[in-house]
Amino acid sequence: MYLTRNIDQELSAWRQDKEVKPLLIRGARQVGKSTAVRHLAGQFDHFLEVNFEEQRQVHKLFDGDLDPRQLCENLSLLYNVPILPWKTLLFFDEIQSCIPAISSLRFFYEKYPELHVIAAGSLLEFALADVPSFGVGRIRSMFVYPLSLDEFLQATGEHLLLDAKKKASPRQPLQEPIHQKLIGLLKRFLILGGMPEVVANYVQGNGLTRCSQVLDDLITSLRTDFSKYRKRVPFLRVSEVFDSVVQQSGGKFVYAKTHSESNHKQIKEAVDLLIMAGWVIPVTHTSANGLPLGAESNSKKRKLILLDTGIFQRILGLNIADILLQDDADVVNKGAIAEQYAGLEILKAGSCYRPESLYFWQRESKSSNAEVDYVVQKGQQIIPVEIKSGKQGSMQSLRLFLQEKRSPYGMRLSLENYAAYDDIRVYPLYAASNWAAGKDEL
Repeated sequence: MYLTRNIDQELSAWRQDKEVKPLLIRGARQVGKSTAVRHLAGQFDHFLEVNFEEQRQVHKLFDGDLDPRQLCENLSLLYNVPILPWKTLLFFDEIQSCIPAISSLRFFYEKYPELHVIAAGSLLEFALADVPSFGVGRIRSMFVYPLSLDEFLQATGEHLLLDAKKKASPRQPLQEPIHQKLIGLLKRFLILGGMPEVVANYVQGNGLTRCSQVLDDLITSLRTDFSKYRKRVPFLRVSEVFDSVVQQSGGKFVYAKTHSESNHKQIKEAVDLLIMAGWVIPVTHTSANGLPLGAESNSKKRKLILLDTGIFQRILGLNIADILLQDDADVVNKGAIAEQYAGLEILKAGSCYRPESLYFWQRESKSSNAEVDYVVQKGQQIIPVEIKSGKQGSMQSLRLFLQEKRSPYGMRLSLENYAAYDDIRVYPLYAASNWAAGKDEL
C-alpha cells in the first residue's frame, strides 16, 4: 500500500514546473524515496525506471558521450518504453552505482529540459564526493526522511484529529480527552517510528509484535550495509561506533566511550560516514549570539541522534509496554527518546529542498551546567527549545537563555497540554512540527 507523504505535493509541483530541473532525491535507505517516485509516475503517460544496481548492462550506455537525447534513444530501445518530452518520467534508481549517470544529470537540464528526470539512491552522498562535476544550479535536490507524526496520523486515518491538532495553540488548547488520545498515538509512534514499511504493516492491522519483527529486519539490513563502507572504514569499526551512538543518546558524544581499539581519528571517520549515510543526525553546539546559528557552532561538541525512534528503541531494547501503558515521564523518555523525536520532527518540518541542521546550547562556564536541548531559528529570531517528557519540570536553563540572549520567548515541549507562562510557551510533544513549521504570533 502507498502511504501519502508530504513530498507528494512537492513532486506534483515539480512536474508542472515550466523549467524542469533534474531532481535528485536524497535520504537514507528505506525511507520511501523510490516509492514516492513510482507514485508520481501515475501522473505521466509513460514511466521508465532504470535500476543501476540490478541492471548492470545499462551501465555501458553511459560509458561514452553523455548526450541526453542519444541516451534516451538507447534507453527507449533497451527497455521498449517511449521517452517523450512532458509525457515520460525517467527514473534513475540506485544511481550511486553508476557515477557517469550522475554526471549525465546536468546535461539533461542543459540540452533536454523538457524531459522529466528523477534520480535517487542509497549512500548517495558517498558517490557525490566522487563526481568530478555535480552541476551546481542545474540539478535540484530533495531531502527525504522517515514519516513524521503528522504523516503517521494521516496514514492511520486520523484526518479530523490531525486537522484539530494543526489548529490548536496556547490560546486555543485541545480538550483533555482529545489531548490524551494524541498522547497515546504519540507513544505508539515513538515505538513504531516512521520507516514506511513498519507504518504500512501497522496500518494493515499487524500488531506491534509483527512491526517489531519488521524493525529487526531493517536493522539487520542496515548493519549489512556497513560492509559497503569498507573502502573508507572497516566494517567492525562502523558497527561499534553505531552502537556507541545509541548507548550515548541524550548526551554529548564522547569518542573515548566507544569500545574500540581505534584511535580518535578513526572513530571520527566512522561517525562522519554514518552521518553521510543519513542514519545519524548531528546536533551541534552553538553559542547562539546571532544568525546564522552555524556561524558560532562547534563541531567538537555534538550530540548524535538516530534517524528513527523505532529503530532506536528496538536496538536499545526499551520495554514498549512500559511506554504505552505508564504515564511515568522517565519511562516515556528512556534513552532520551522524546528528545530525539522532537529533533527529528523539527528537521522534517523544514524545507525538503535544503539539508536542515540541528543545534543545542550550553552555557560556556565552568560554574554552570545550563543546557537547552535545541536552538531553532524562527524568522530572524533565535528560539530556545527544551524537551520535557513529563508534565512538569524545571525551566531554569530556558529562562537563563532568555535572559542572556534576549530571545522573544522560549519553547517547552512536554506531555502537558497547550499553555503559556509569561515568556515561555508550552506545546505538547505531538505538536513539535506544528510549531516548527508555523508562523509565530508574537
